[in-house]
Amino acid sequence: PSNVRTGSVIEVGKFSKAGELDSIPQGWEPLTFKKINNHTRYTLVVDEGMRVVKAVSNRSSSGLIRKISIDPAEYPIITWQWKITNIFEKGDVTKKQGDDYPARVYVTFTYDPSKLSFMEKTKYNVARLLYGEYPPQGAINYIWGSKARQGTVVPNPYTERAMMIVVRSGDSMLNTWVREERNLYEDYKKAFGTEPPTISGVAIMTDTDNTQESAVTFYGDIIFKKQ
Repeated sequence: PSNVRTGSVIEVGKFSKAGELDSIPQGWEPLTFKKINNHTRYTLVVDEGMRVVKAVSNRSSSGLIRKISIDPAEYPIITWQWKITNIFEKGDVTKKQGDDYPARVYVTFTYDPSKLSFMEKTKYNVARLLYGEYPPQGAINYIWGSKARQGTVVPNPYTERAMMIVVRSGDSMLNTWVREERNLYEDYKKAFGTEPPTISGVAIMTDTDNTQESAVTFYGDIIFKKQ
């Protein structure tokens, strides 16, 4: 299974123990966007002896998402592995036309009206009328940027409810597996100024639709841990 919950760990993406190659990991599903018809391709492969997810993106955008409920106060630490093979000439975390990343791991949070202002609640009610459900209240995007300084934290150029955190940047670690660990609970509080609501999903995404470039990226296991 792609998710194993034990006392101190939640294995959201146990790709290393996943099923058949050339398929999507069990428990994960495509995350696509309206008006974007060209999708990134995600498949299980073996790389350097490890079973991982390979993303191939060519002027495309889509992700893989695992819908799962996690209390970030109880499981605040997220760890993952990733490997990129190139960066983008036109990548720019501050502009819509540069809003592409060779690698991104992001976490969405459930709608909790008690944590929103009146104006924000109004926006969410409008969104619910349009789409039939509440969108995520917020998202933390851990990105491998092309040029942005490592440690940069900025709102996504499309929506202020998604914060971009540049965990890696540039081409100094190309073709190298890198393991990351972040305190998601603290990152959310710093980014949004409030306690995080319940986690609603975890996604991986390699997108190249804004820059019109291409990328091949690999993602390893994604795990949540207690402090």
